[in-house]
Amino acid sequence: MKVLCLLFAVLLFLFQAAPGSADPLYPDTVACRNQGNFCRVGSCPPTFTISGPCHGGLLNCCAKVPAQ
Repeated sequence: MKVLCLLFAVLLFLFQAAPGSADPLYPDTVACRNQGNFCRVGSCPPTFTISGPCHGGLLNCCAKVPAQ
């Protein structure tokens, strides 16, 4: 029984998630976020426009439409 507890502890240690490990940094995503914009799947919400690609071209970079 003690072996199972030790095995469980070792497995938890090996498979723990590291912060940010699942989100690779794409240059286009970094550029989008540095401009104060955000990335989104599909079309941008109202009052926002597509200003370029994100996540290697899989997402759209949404920017606020300037007030006139």
